[in-house]
Amino acid sequence: MNSTARITAIGTYVPDKILRNEDLEKMVDTNNEWIVQRTGMKERRVSGEGEFASALACKAIENLMETYDKSLQDVDCIVVSTTTPDYVYPSVACQIQDYFHIPHTGAFDLNATCAGFTYALHVANSFITSGLHQKVLVVATETLTKVTDYTDRSTCILFGDGAGAVLVEKDEVNPGFIATHMGTNGEGGIHVYRSNLATTMFDLPLKADGKIVQNGREVYKWVSRTLPPSIDILVQKAEMNLNNIDWFVPHSANIRMIESVCERSGIPIQKTLTSSEFLGNTSSVTIPLALGLGIKEGKVKNGDIMMLYGFGSGLTHLGHIIRWDLDDK
Repeated sequence: MNSTARITAIGTYVPDKILRNEDLEKMVDTNNEWIVQRTGMKERRVSGEGEFASALACKAIENLMETYDKSLQDVDCIVVSTTTPDYVYPSVACQIQDYFHIPHTGAFDLNATCAGFTYALHVANSFITSGLHQKVLVVATETLTKVTDYTDRSTCILFGDGAGAVLVEKDEVNPGFIATHMGTNGEGGIHVYRSNLATTMFDLPLKADGKIVQNGREVYKWVSRTLPPSIDILVQKAEMNLNNIDWFVPHSANIRMIESVCERSGIPIQKTLTSSEFLGNTSSVTIPLALGLGIKEGKVKNGDIMMLYGFGSGLTHLGHIIRWDLDDK
């Protein structure tokens, strides 16, 4: 089914507090050179003590509304990607509905971890193309620093907080979604998780303190062997080749990981947008943050062909090829 949906506006937000590599040197046995060499990260943003995912989300949405002069009153569905909601329930999406007094809308959160933004776009595109909805607000918001173990030097150097929001609207004349590819490897779930009710996975004991646990080596191996062939499939579905792609926007898990994917896929690193160097790994928020930075720096322009690719815990992944065509500011 050909898409009838287009991304029309974008907004982003990150907290003011900065956690630099030099700050982490005082907290765990690490140093700036080690962190940069292995991750490419220099800074990340940290939410305040009383600042949670819903607050970050609302600020990103306000940035969208102010930048593109958009109203939310006719939004008929809110889809939020988050792994760190304020509450188990009510959802962040319901909190957004209340905050902006959106009168007639559905609202729900989804959890596809670091692939959450691309999953939420997939849902929005599907809802609109099927005719069920006309205007979907897609939000990614995370406060990962609140669930980071700052005694574990292998994970605490990675994560930051932030939010991004886009509007996806009905457009039968100039739709933006060209192709999508997705996949899952559930047996790899043990390699990156955050415990909840269960204390075992595949009969293996979990670290059950509610903090992020990650086997970085195994995740790196999965990404390196999974994304390159998946990118080939996505490009084939779009009836394109890599030369047609103006910008590759992957989940910014780790700059060194992205460099490996680019090398194996044949994508020039110069055509890749990331956000983790100064904002850290913000899970599903890294892609909208990278897009926001690309726009601010004058790189991303209407008419560009973009490949957005999310991947993360599950293990799961989803990529889109879209034509970038925002409404005028």
